Amino acid sequence: MWQQLIEVLDKICKVYDDLANLGEKKRDALVIVDMDALSKILDQEQIIAAKIQKLEQQRGAILLELSKDNPKVSSNTKAEDFYKTAPTQYVTKKLMEIHSKLTQNVNRTLKISENNQILAQTALDAITFKLNRLGGAFIEPTYGNKGAIVTHQKKFDYQA
Repeated sequence: MWQQLIEVLDKICKVYDDLANLGEKKRDALVIVDMDALSKILDQEQIIAAKIQKLEQQRGAILLELSKDNPKVSSNTKAEDFYKTAPTQYVTKKLMEIHSKLTQNVNRTLKISENNQILAQTALDAITFKLNRLGGAFIEPTYGNKGAIVTHQKKFDYQA
């Protein structure tokens, strides 16, 4: 059972690495505003997210099974403490290594995701600004005197 946990955690680690690499490709697509590539990347992200969900369910089932045999384990037990209850030092060491690598991959993925979110928001703001200039309308409110929000509404001109 412990070997299954090692295998599942290793797979999760690899999938998060794939997700981070995909996030870097997404950044490149956002920078050059390549909508076709971005669409393909979003489809791939959904596939990876489904893999992560499936692997997390497997991990949860394995942990539940392993925790039944260990009275020291509760829902508040940290992963590192749980790994120390493994039957051999080798298994404990392997689990700690994978845990460390997984933490790094998840943090890398989150950082890339945050940066991509900023890029996407900036691109959206630029597009909104361009549309506002082209259409002569203001989609978002602006701030007036003393911080009050002022909305500018474009009145239609029906003159031919």
